[in-house]
Amino acid sequence: MTAAPVPGPHHGTALTPGSQGDPHTVAVSGSKDATAGERGSAVVEFTFLALLLMVPLVYFIITVGQIQGGAFAVVGAADQAAKVYVAQSDAESGRAAAEQAVMLALADYGHPADNASMDASCQPSDCLAPGAAVTITVHLTVPLPFVPFSDSLQLNASRLDASATQVVGRFR
Repeated sequence: MTAAPVPGPHHGTALTPGSQGDPHTVAVSGSKDATAGERGSAVVEFTFLALLLMVPLVYFIITVGQIQGGAFAVVGAADQAAKVYVAQSDAESGRAAAEQAVMLALADYGHPADNASMDASCQPSDCLAPGAAVTITVHLTVPLPFVPFSDSLQLNASRLDASATQVVGRFR
């Protein structure tokens, strides 16, 4: 029983029945030399492409996490600062207490006070008069993570703002 060579997937190679006498085994003639140089290259290519795609994806996720943390921080800082402001006896101590509350709230979320600023406004102009509305606005600049010299290069991921308003109570 003589088998005719069957053309294989490689040009110029032919499949021949195996030498063991088993008709189901087929050996590829000439393919050992052709694939010897490519052995293991799929693993290298997969690793390279995975790193090429995963590093920016992980960096994006970290950056979005920093921005989300900053958003929580400014909302909490503005709310606490407004509450602390209206609890003080005069406007100057109210502003100082509010600034301290902003620094503390931002520090709880891992953001330095250097990246933040606070504005206070009152309606009417007497901030601690009964019924006056005190509005505190906190501004926070979130820098890009893992970027050295980001202060001098002015590379920021986002600028976040949050406001909170508290009404001064009639009875203190």
